[in-house]
Parts: sequence; C-alpha cells; structure tokens
Amino acid sequence: MLARYGGDAVLRFHIRQKEDAKALAEAVNVLFLDVWEFNTEWVDIRLAKDVILSLLGLLPASLQKSHTPLMHDLAQTIFESYPSHFSDDLEQPSHHTHRGFTPSLRKTPDETNIFFQQYQPLSVILPWLRLMESLFPTHVRLINIGMTYEGRDIPALRVGVHPTNVEKPMDPRKTIIVAGGSHAREWISTSSVNYVAFSLITEYGKLKQITNLVEEFDWIFIPTLNPDGYVFTWENDRLWRKNRQQTNLRFCKGLDLDRTYGFEWDGHATKSNPCSESFSGEGPFQGVESSRFANWVKNETEQNNAKFVGFLDLHSYSQQILYPYSYSCSSAPPSLENLEELALGMAKAIRHVNSEKYTITSACEGSVMGKSKGKKEFDIWPRIETGGGSALDWFYHEMNVTYAYQLKLRDTGSYGFLLPSKNIVPTGKEVFAAITYFGNYLLGNKGVEVSDIVEKTNDQVAQSALSSHVSRPVSLLDVDSLPNSMVPETLDEEDTSEEPDWELRRKR
Repeated sequence: MLARYGGDAVLRFHIRQKEDAKALAEAVNVLFLDVWEFNTEWVDIRLAKDVILSLLGLLPASLQKSHTPLMHDLAQTIFESYPSHFSDDLEQPSHHTHRGFTPSLRKTPDETNIFFQQYQPLSVILPWLRLMESLFPTHVRLINIGMTYEGRDIPALRVGVHPTNVEKPMDPRKTIIVAGGSHAREWISTSSVNYVAFSLITEYGKLKQITNLVEEFDWIFIPTLNPDGYVFTWENDRLWRKNRQQTNLRFCKGLDLDRTYGFEWDGHATKSNPCSESFSGEGPFQGVESSRFANWVKNETEQNNAKFVGFLDLHSYSQQILYPYSYSCSSAPPSLENLEELALGMAKAIRHVNSEKYTITSACEGSVMGKSKGKKEFDIWPRIETGGGSALDWFYHEMNVTYAYQLKLRDTGSYGFLLPSKNIVPTGKEVFAAITYFGNYLLGNKGVEVSDIVEKTNDQVAQSALSSHVSRPVSLLDVDSLPNSMVPETLDEEDTSEEPDWELRRKR
C-alpha cells in the first residue's frame, strides 16, 4: 500500500473563472489524472507528488497558488479504511484470507452493529444477503441481476409483500431500485444500500409507515453494480473506480459503468483513451454490468409485471441530491418541479438526522463549474468529464422512471472515498431518512412525520453506533432558507399518476 500510494497527494483546486476551468480540464486529459470530485466551486485531483510541478506548468498563473492539499498521508488513510483484521492481511499478502460471515438464527443488536461497524468485503456481504432472505422469508428474496465480466453474480434483495387475492387482476407492481457501487471505490454507497435494506426489512410489521412501504412497493436493493471492481478494491487497489473489463489496450482495463448507458452516450472524448478513469467504451452499453442490468430492468417491465417508479443511485462524495439531466445543462426534465420538490423534502429529512446539509441541483449543473447569471440562467464552464451515458438519465428518459436521483453521500472532501468506518451508521441513517421520505412522498400520505419514523427505527437498528461531523458544502439550493411550507411532506395522489411528456424540453 505504501509502495503504491506513498508518493501520491490529493489536491483541491478552487476555480474562479472560465479560463481556469478550461486549462484544468485540458491538463487532466494530457496527464491522465485521477479526478476524484468536481462541482461548481472546486476540483479534487489525485496525482503523484512528482507530477505536481508538471501540472502547475500547464495551468495559468491564477491557479498556481489556488490549491490546497486534502490529505497529509494518503497511503495511511487508505490503510485505515480497511477493517483492522483486513489491514493485517494487507501487510502479509501471502497469508491473505477472508473472514467469513456465518449465518445464525439469532438476531441481536450486537450482531447488527458488528456488520455495520466496518466496511465489508463481498465475501461477507453475500452470506449476509442470504441470511436476510432466510430470516425474513415472508418479504425478502435474494435475486440475481446478471453476471459480471469476470463471472460473478450481481446480487440484490427484493423486499416486498404481494397481495394474496389471485382472483383480482393485478396492476403492475410499483418498484423502486436503490443501487450502489457503480464506482468500485465508493464503499460508503455499498454499505448504505445494505443499511437501508436492513432497516426496511427489520421494521416491517413493527412501524405502520414502514409496513406500508413494503406492502405498496417492491424494493430492489443492489449493494454493488460492479462486484468485480469492488473485489479488486479489497484485494489489489483501494482506489480502483471502473469495472474489470478488458479494453483494446491490454494494460488499461475497465470501463466507467456510469458512462456506458444508452441514452445520450457520449464516449467520443475518451474513446481513444481506455486508460481514462471515465472511459465509456467504444459504444453504448459496452459495459457488461450496465448492459445486463438494463436487460434485467426491461425484462422485469415486459415479463414480470413491474413498473419502475423510482431509481436512487448512491455514490460518493460531495453531499448532493442530483436529478436529471446529467448529459446536458441546457435540457430541462419534463417533471422538473416535482423532482425539485421531492429532492427538497429528502434533503430536509437528511438534515433532521445529523444536521448534515445536502445541496440540490441537476446532475449536470452539480458537476460543472460556472457562475449564476440570474435566477434561471447558469453560465456553464468547460466540463472536467463528460456527463453522457449515465444510469440516471437512462432510467428517467428511456424507462420513464418519473423520480430518478443520484445521491452523492458523505463527505465534502476531508476523506473523500476513504470515509472512516465510523461514518457508516450515521450515513446509513441519513440515506434511510431520505428513502423513507421518498416512499411516503410517492404514496401521497399527508402529514407523515418521517423524522419520527427514522428516529424510532435508527434507535433499534444500531444502538451503539457513533456519528461524526463532516464539513458541509456550499449550498446551491439551501433547504434551511426555506420555510416548512415550501418543503412538501408528500405528493398528492393525482400527481403520482400523471405521465410527463418524455420529449426533451429545452431551457429557454
């Protein structure tokens, strides 16, 4: 670990003008740098310390001193992100072993806390998923979304209770997907999917509102859409991002799965560079895992009477709630007002848990630098990475999923992808609050106090878990500044049934 990352650093560049954004974007492409995160104010980049002078030489004078280091010892921070028993194995790779997870019919708070006190490898997650199915057979089923490039299953939990009246014709089953781990190194997204799944599963039949959510919807929880990459982060490279698919360059493996979907795929910028962290292949759906996930979704719709009404794609980091579109900042989604309305409610639900702020904007505007020119205008500066081919846009536009979001979880840069494990439970609570609100919003229930539900559930799910304070981002849409009357509790029943015009609407 020290040999791989001992000479690396993570720098945050503060962008103040369009020329700076353009120069930095060009330098990133020339030097093949690993961009960790970028938004309207800053760009985080990992690079070798001996490359810093080369990078600065490509940048204008305005950026020469407009950067700060985020981590003093990247290698040590990586080392500390692994569980203690796993860290010992990393020091002695010849004796590397996986700790197993032995299913037991005894379900105790201590057992629960142990699972969520540390990040877990796939070899532990898989038995845990089977355990959930065996302990709660009335409303949990372990399913397989498809097979990865390296031949692993993409496991998921289907949580829901179906009507038993077979004589009555069944309407399409409303289904919500909660997915994580498209980018392998974003471990907090995987642990948060598991936390939310566990909370929903164990509180069914105990809390009325949670019971309603399980009875009214099918919930699909996918801990990682990129199992190959996730395993690679545990066994070889903690900061691996892409899948493990072979490209046309033998020594540059992997595609960025969240840039390989078919809607507005735009891989021309990276087509000739498989070594790029955002390489999206040579054509739409070339990513094995994204292709099989999309085929599974279509098959559920066409063959299994499913109607997907929600898609929540968990990522890290920067604490943002992003809605379509990602591919372009000039295209407004047809259901923009409802998307913003629900996002405001989710952000408020999150803030009620640990006082953490999540900003709200479109996925495009949330990942580009620029300045506001007015209430409805935004001057877009050059993008660091393309935004086409995202799962978010594909679900929203191609599958007509009215409520599709990408949630970028903790933190805002202090640790980035290497968020300490003490944040697993606090972040899980925040995501559970958001998703509970999400479900109740779609149900159209009036006066639902989601914060009360979440508080009761969290006390039972993780009694001894610790929370931690993480720095907050600059708000694009500040929920705190809004009166309660402007943050909706739910969506009217009539609104949920409306089908928006799925032709793209251009901003004027």
